[in-house]
Amino acid sequence: MSILKKGSKSYSILNMKCPRCHDGDLFETGAFSFSKPFDMPSNCPKCSQKYFLEPGFYYGAMFISYILTGWFCLIFVGTLMLVFKVSWQISFVLLLLGIGVLFVWFFRISRAIWININVKYDKRTGEQVASPE
Repeated sequence: MSILKKGSKSYSILNMKCPRCHDGDLFETGAFSFSKPFDMPSNCPKCSQKYFLEPGFYYGAMFISYILTGWFCLIFVGTLMLVFKVSWQISFVLLLLGIGVLFVWFFRISRAIWININVKYDKRTGEQVASPE
């Protein structure tokens, strides 16, 4: 089984799909949409998996977002300064612009990772959703 095919955690995370059926979308709009960037349906439209398992469920996603953003900043600025010999002032300005554009994606990918840590893929649910009734 490929790491990016349906049934793997990476498929669900990178495509921002329901962790249980891998068919329903986690967010109402596309991955880089600034229109309703934080809106999630309460349940999966395909298999009815609850996306908010308990109050404050996505609190842990903030830590994932912090780690991803921190590593991104270090690698981005380090690459600009060490490889491309850009001054630190320009590197940080470019970083602020980059973070401004990628903020929504970091938010969403962190939530996708967090829910995939807590909910397992159910092959039977995915097959039921895929088959016509």
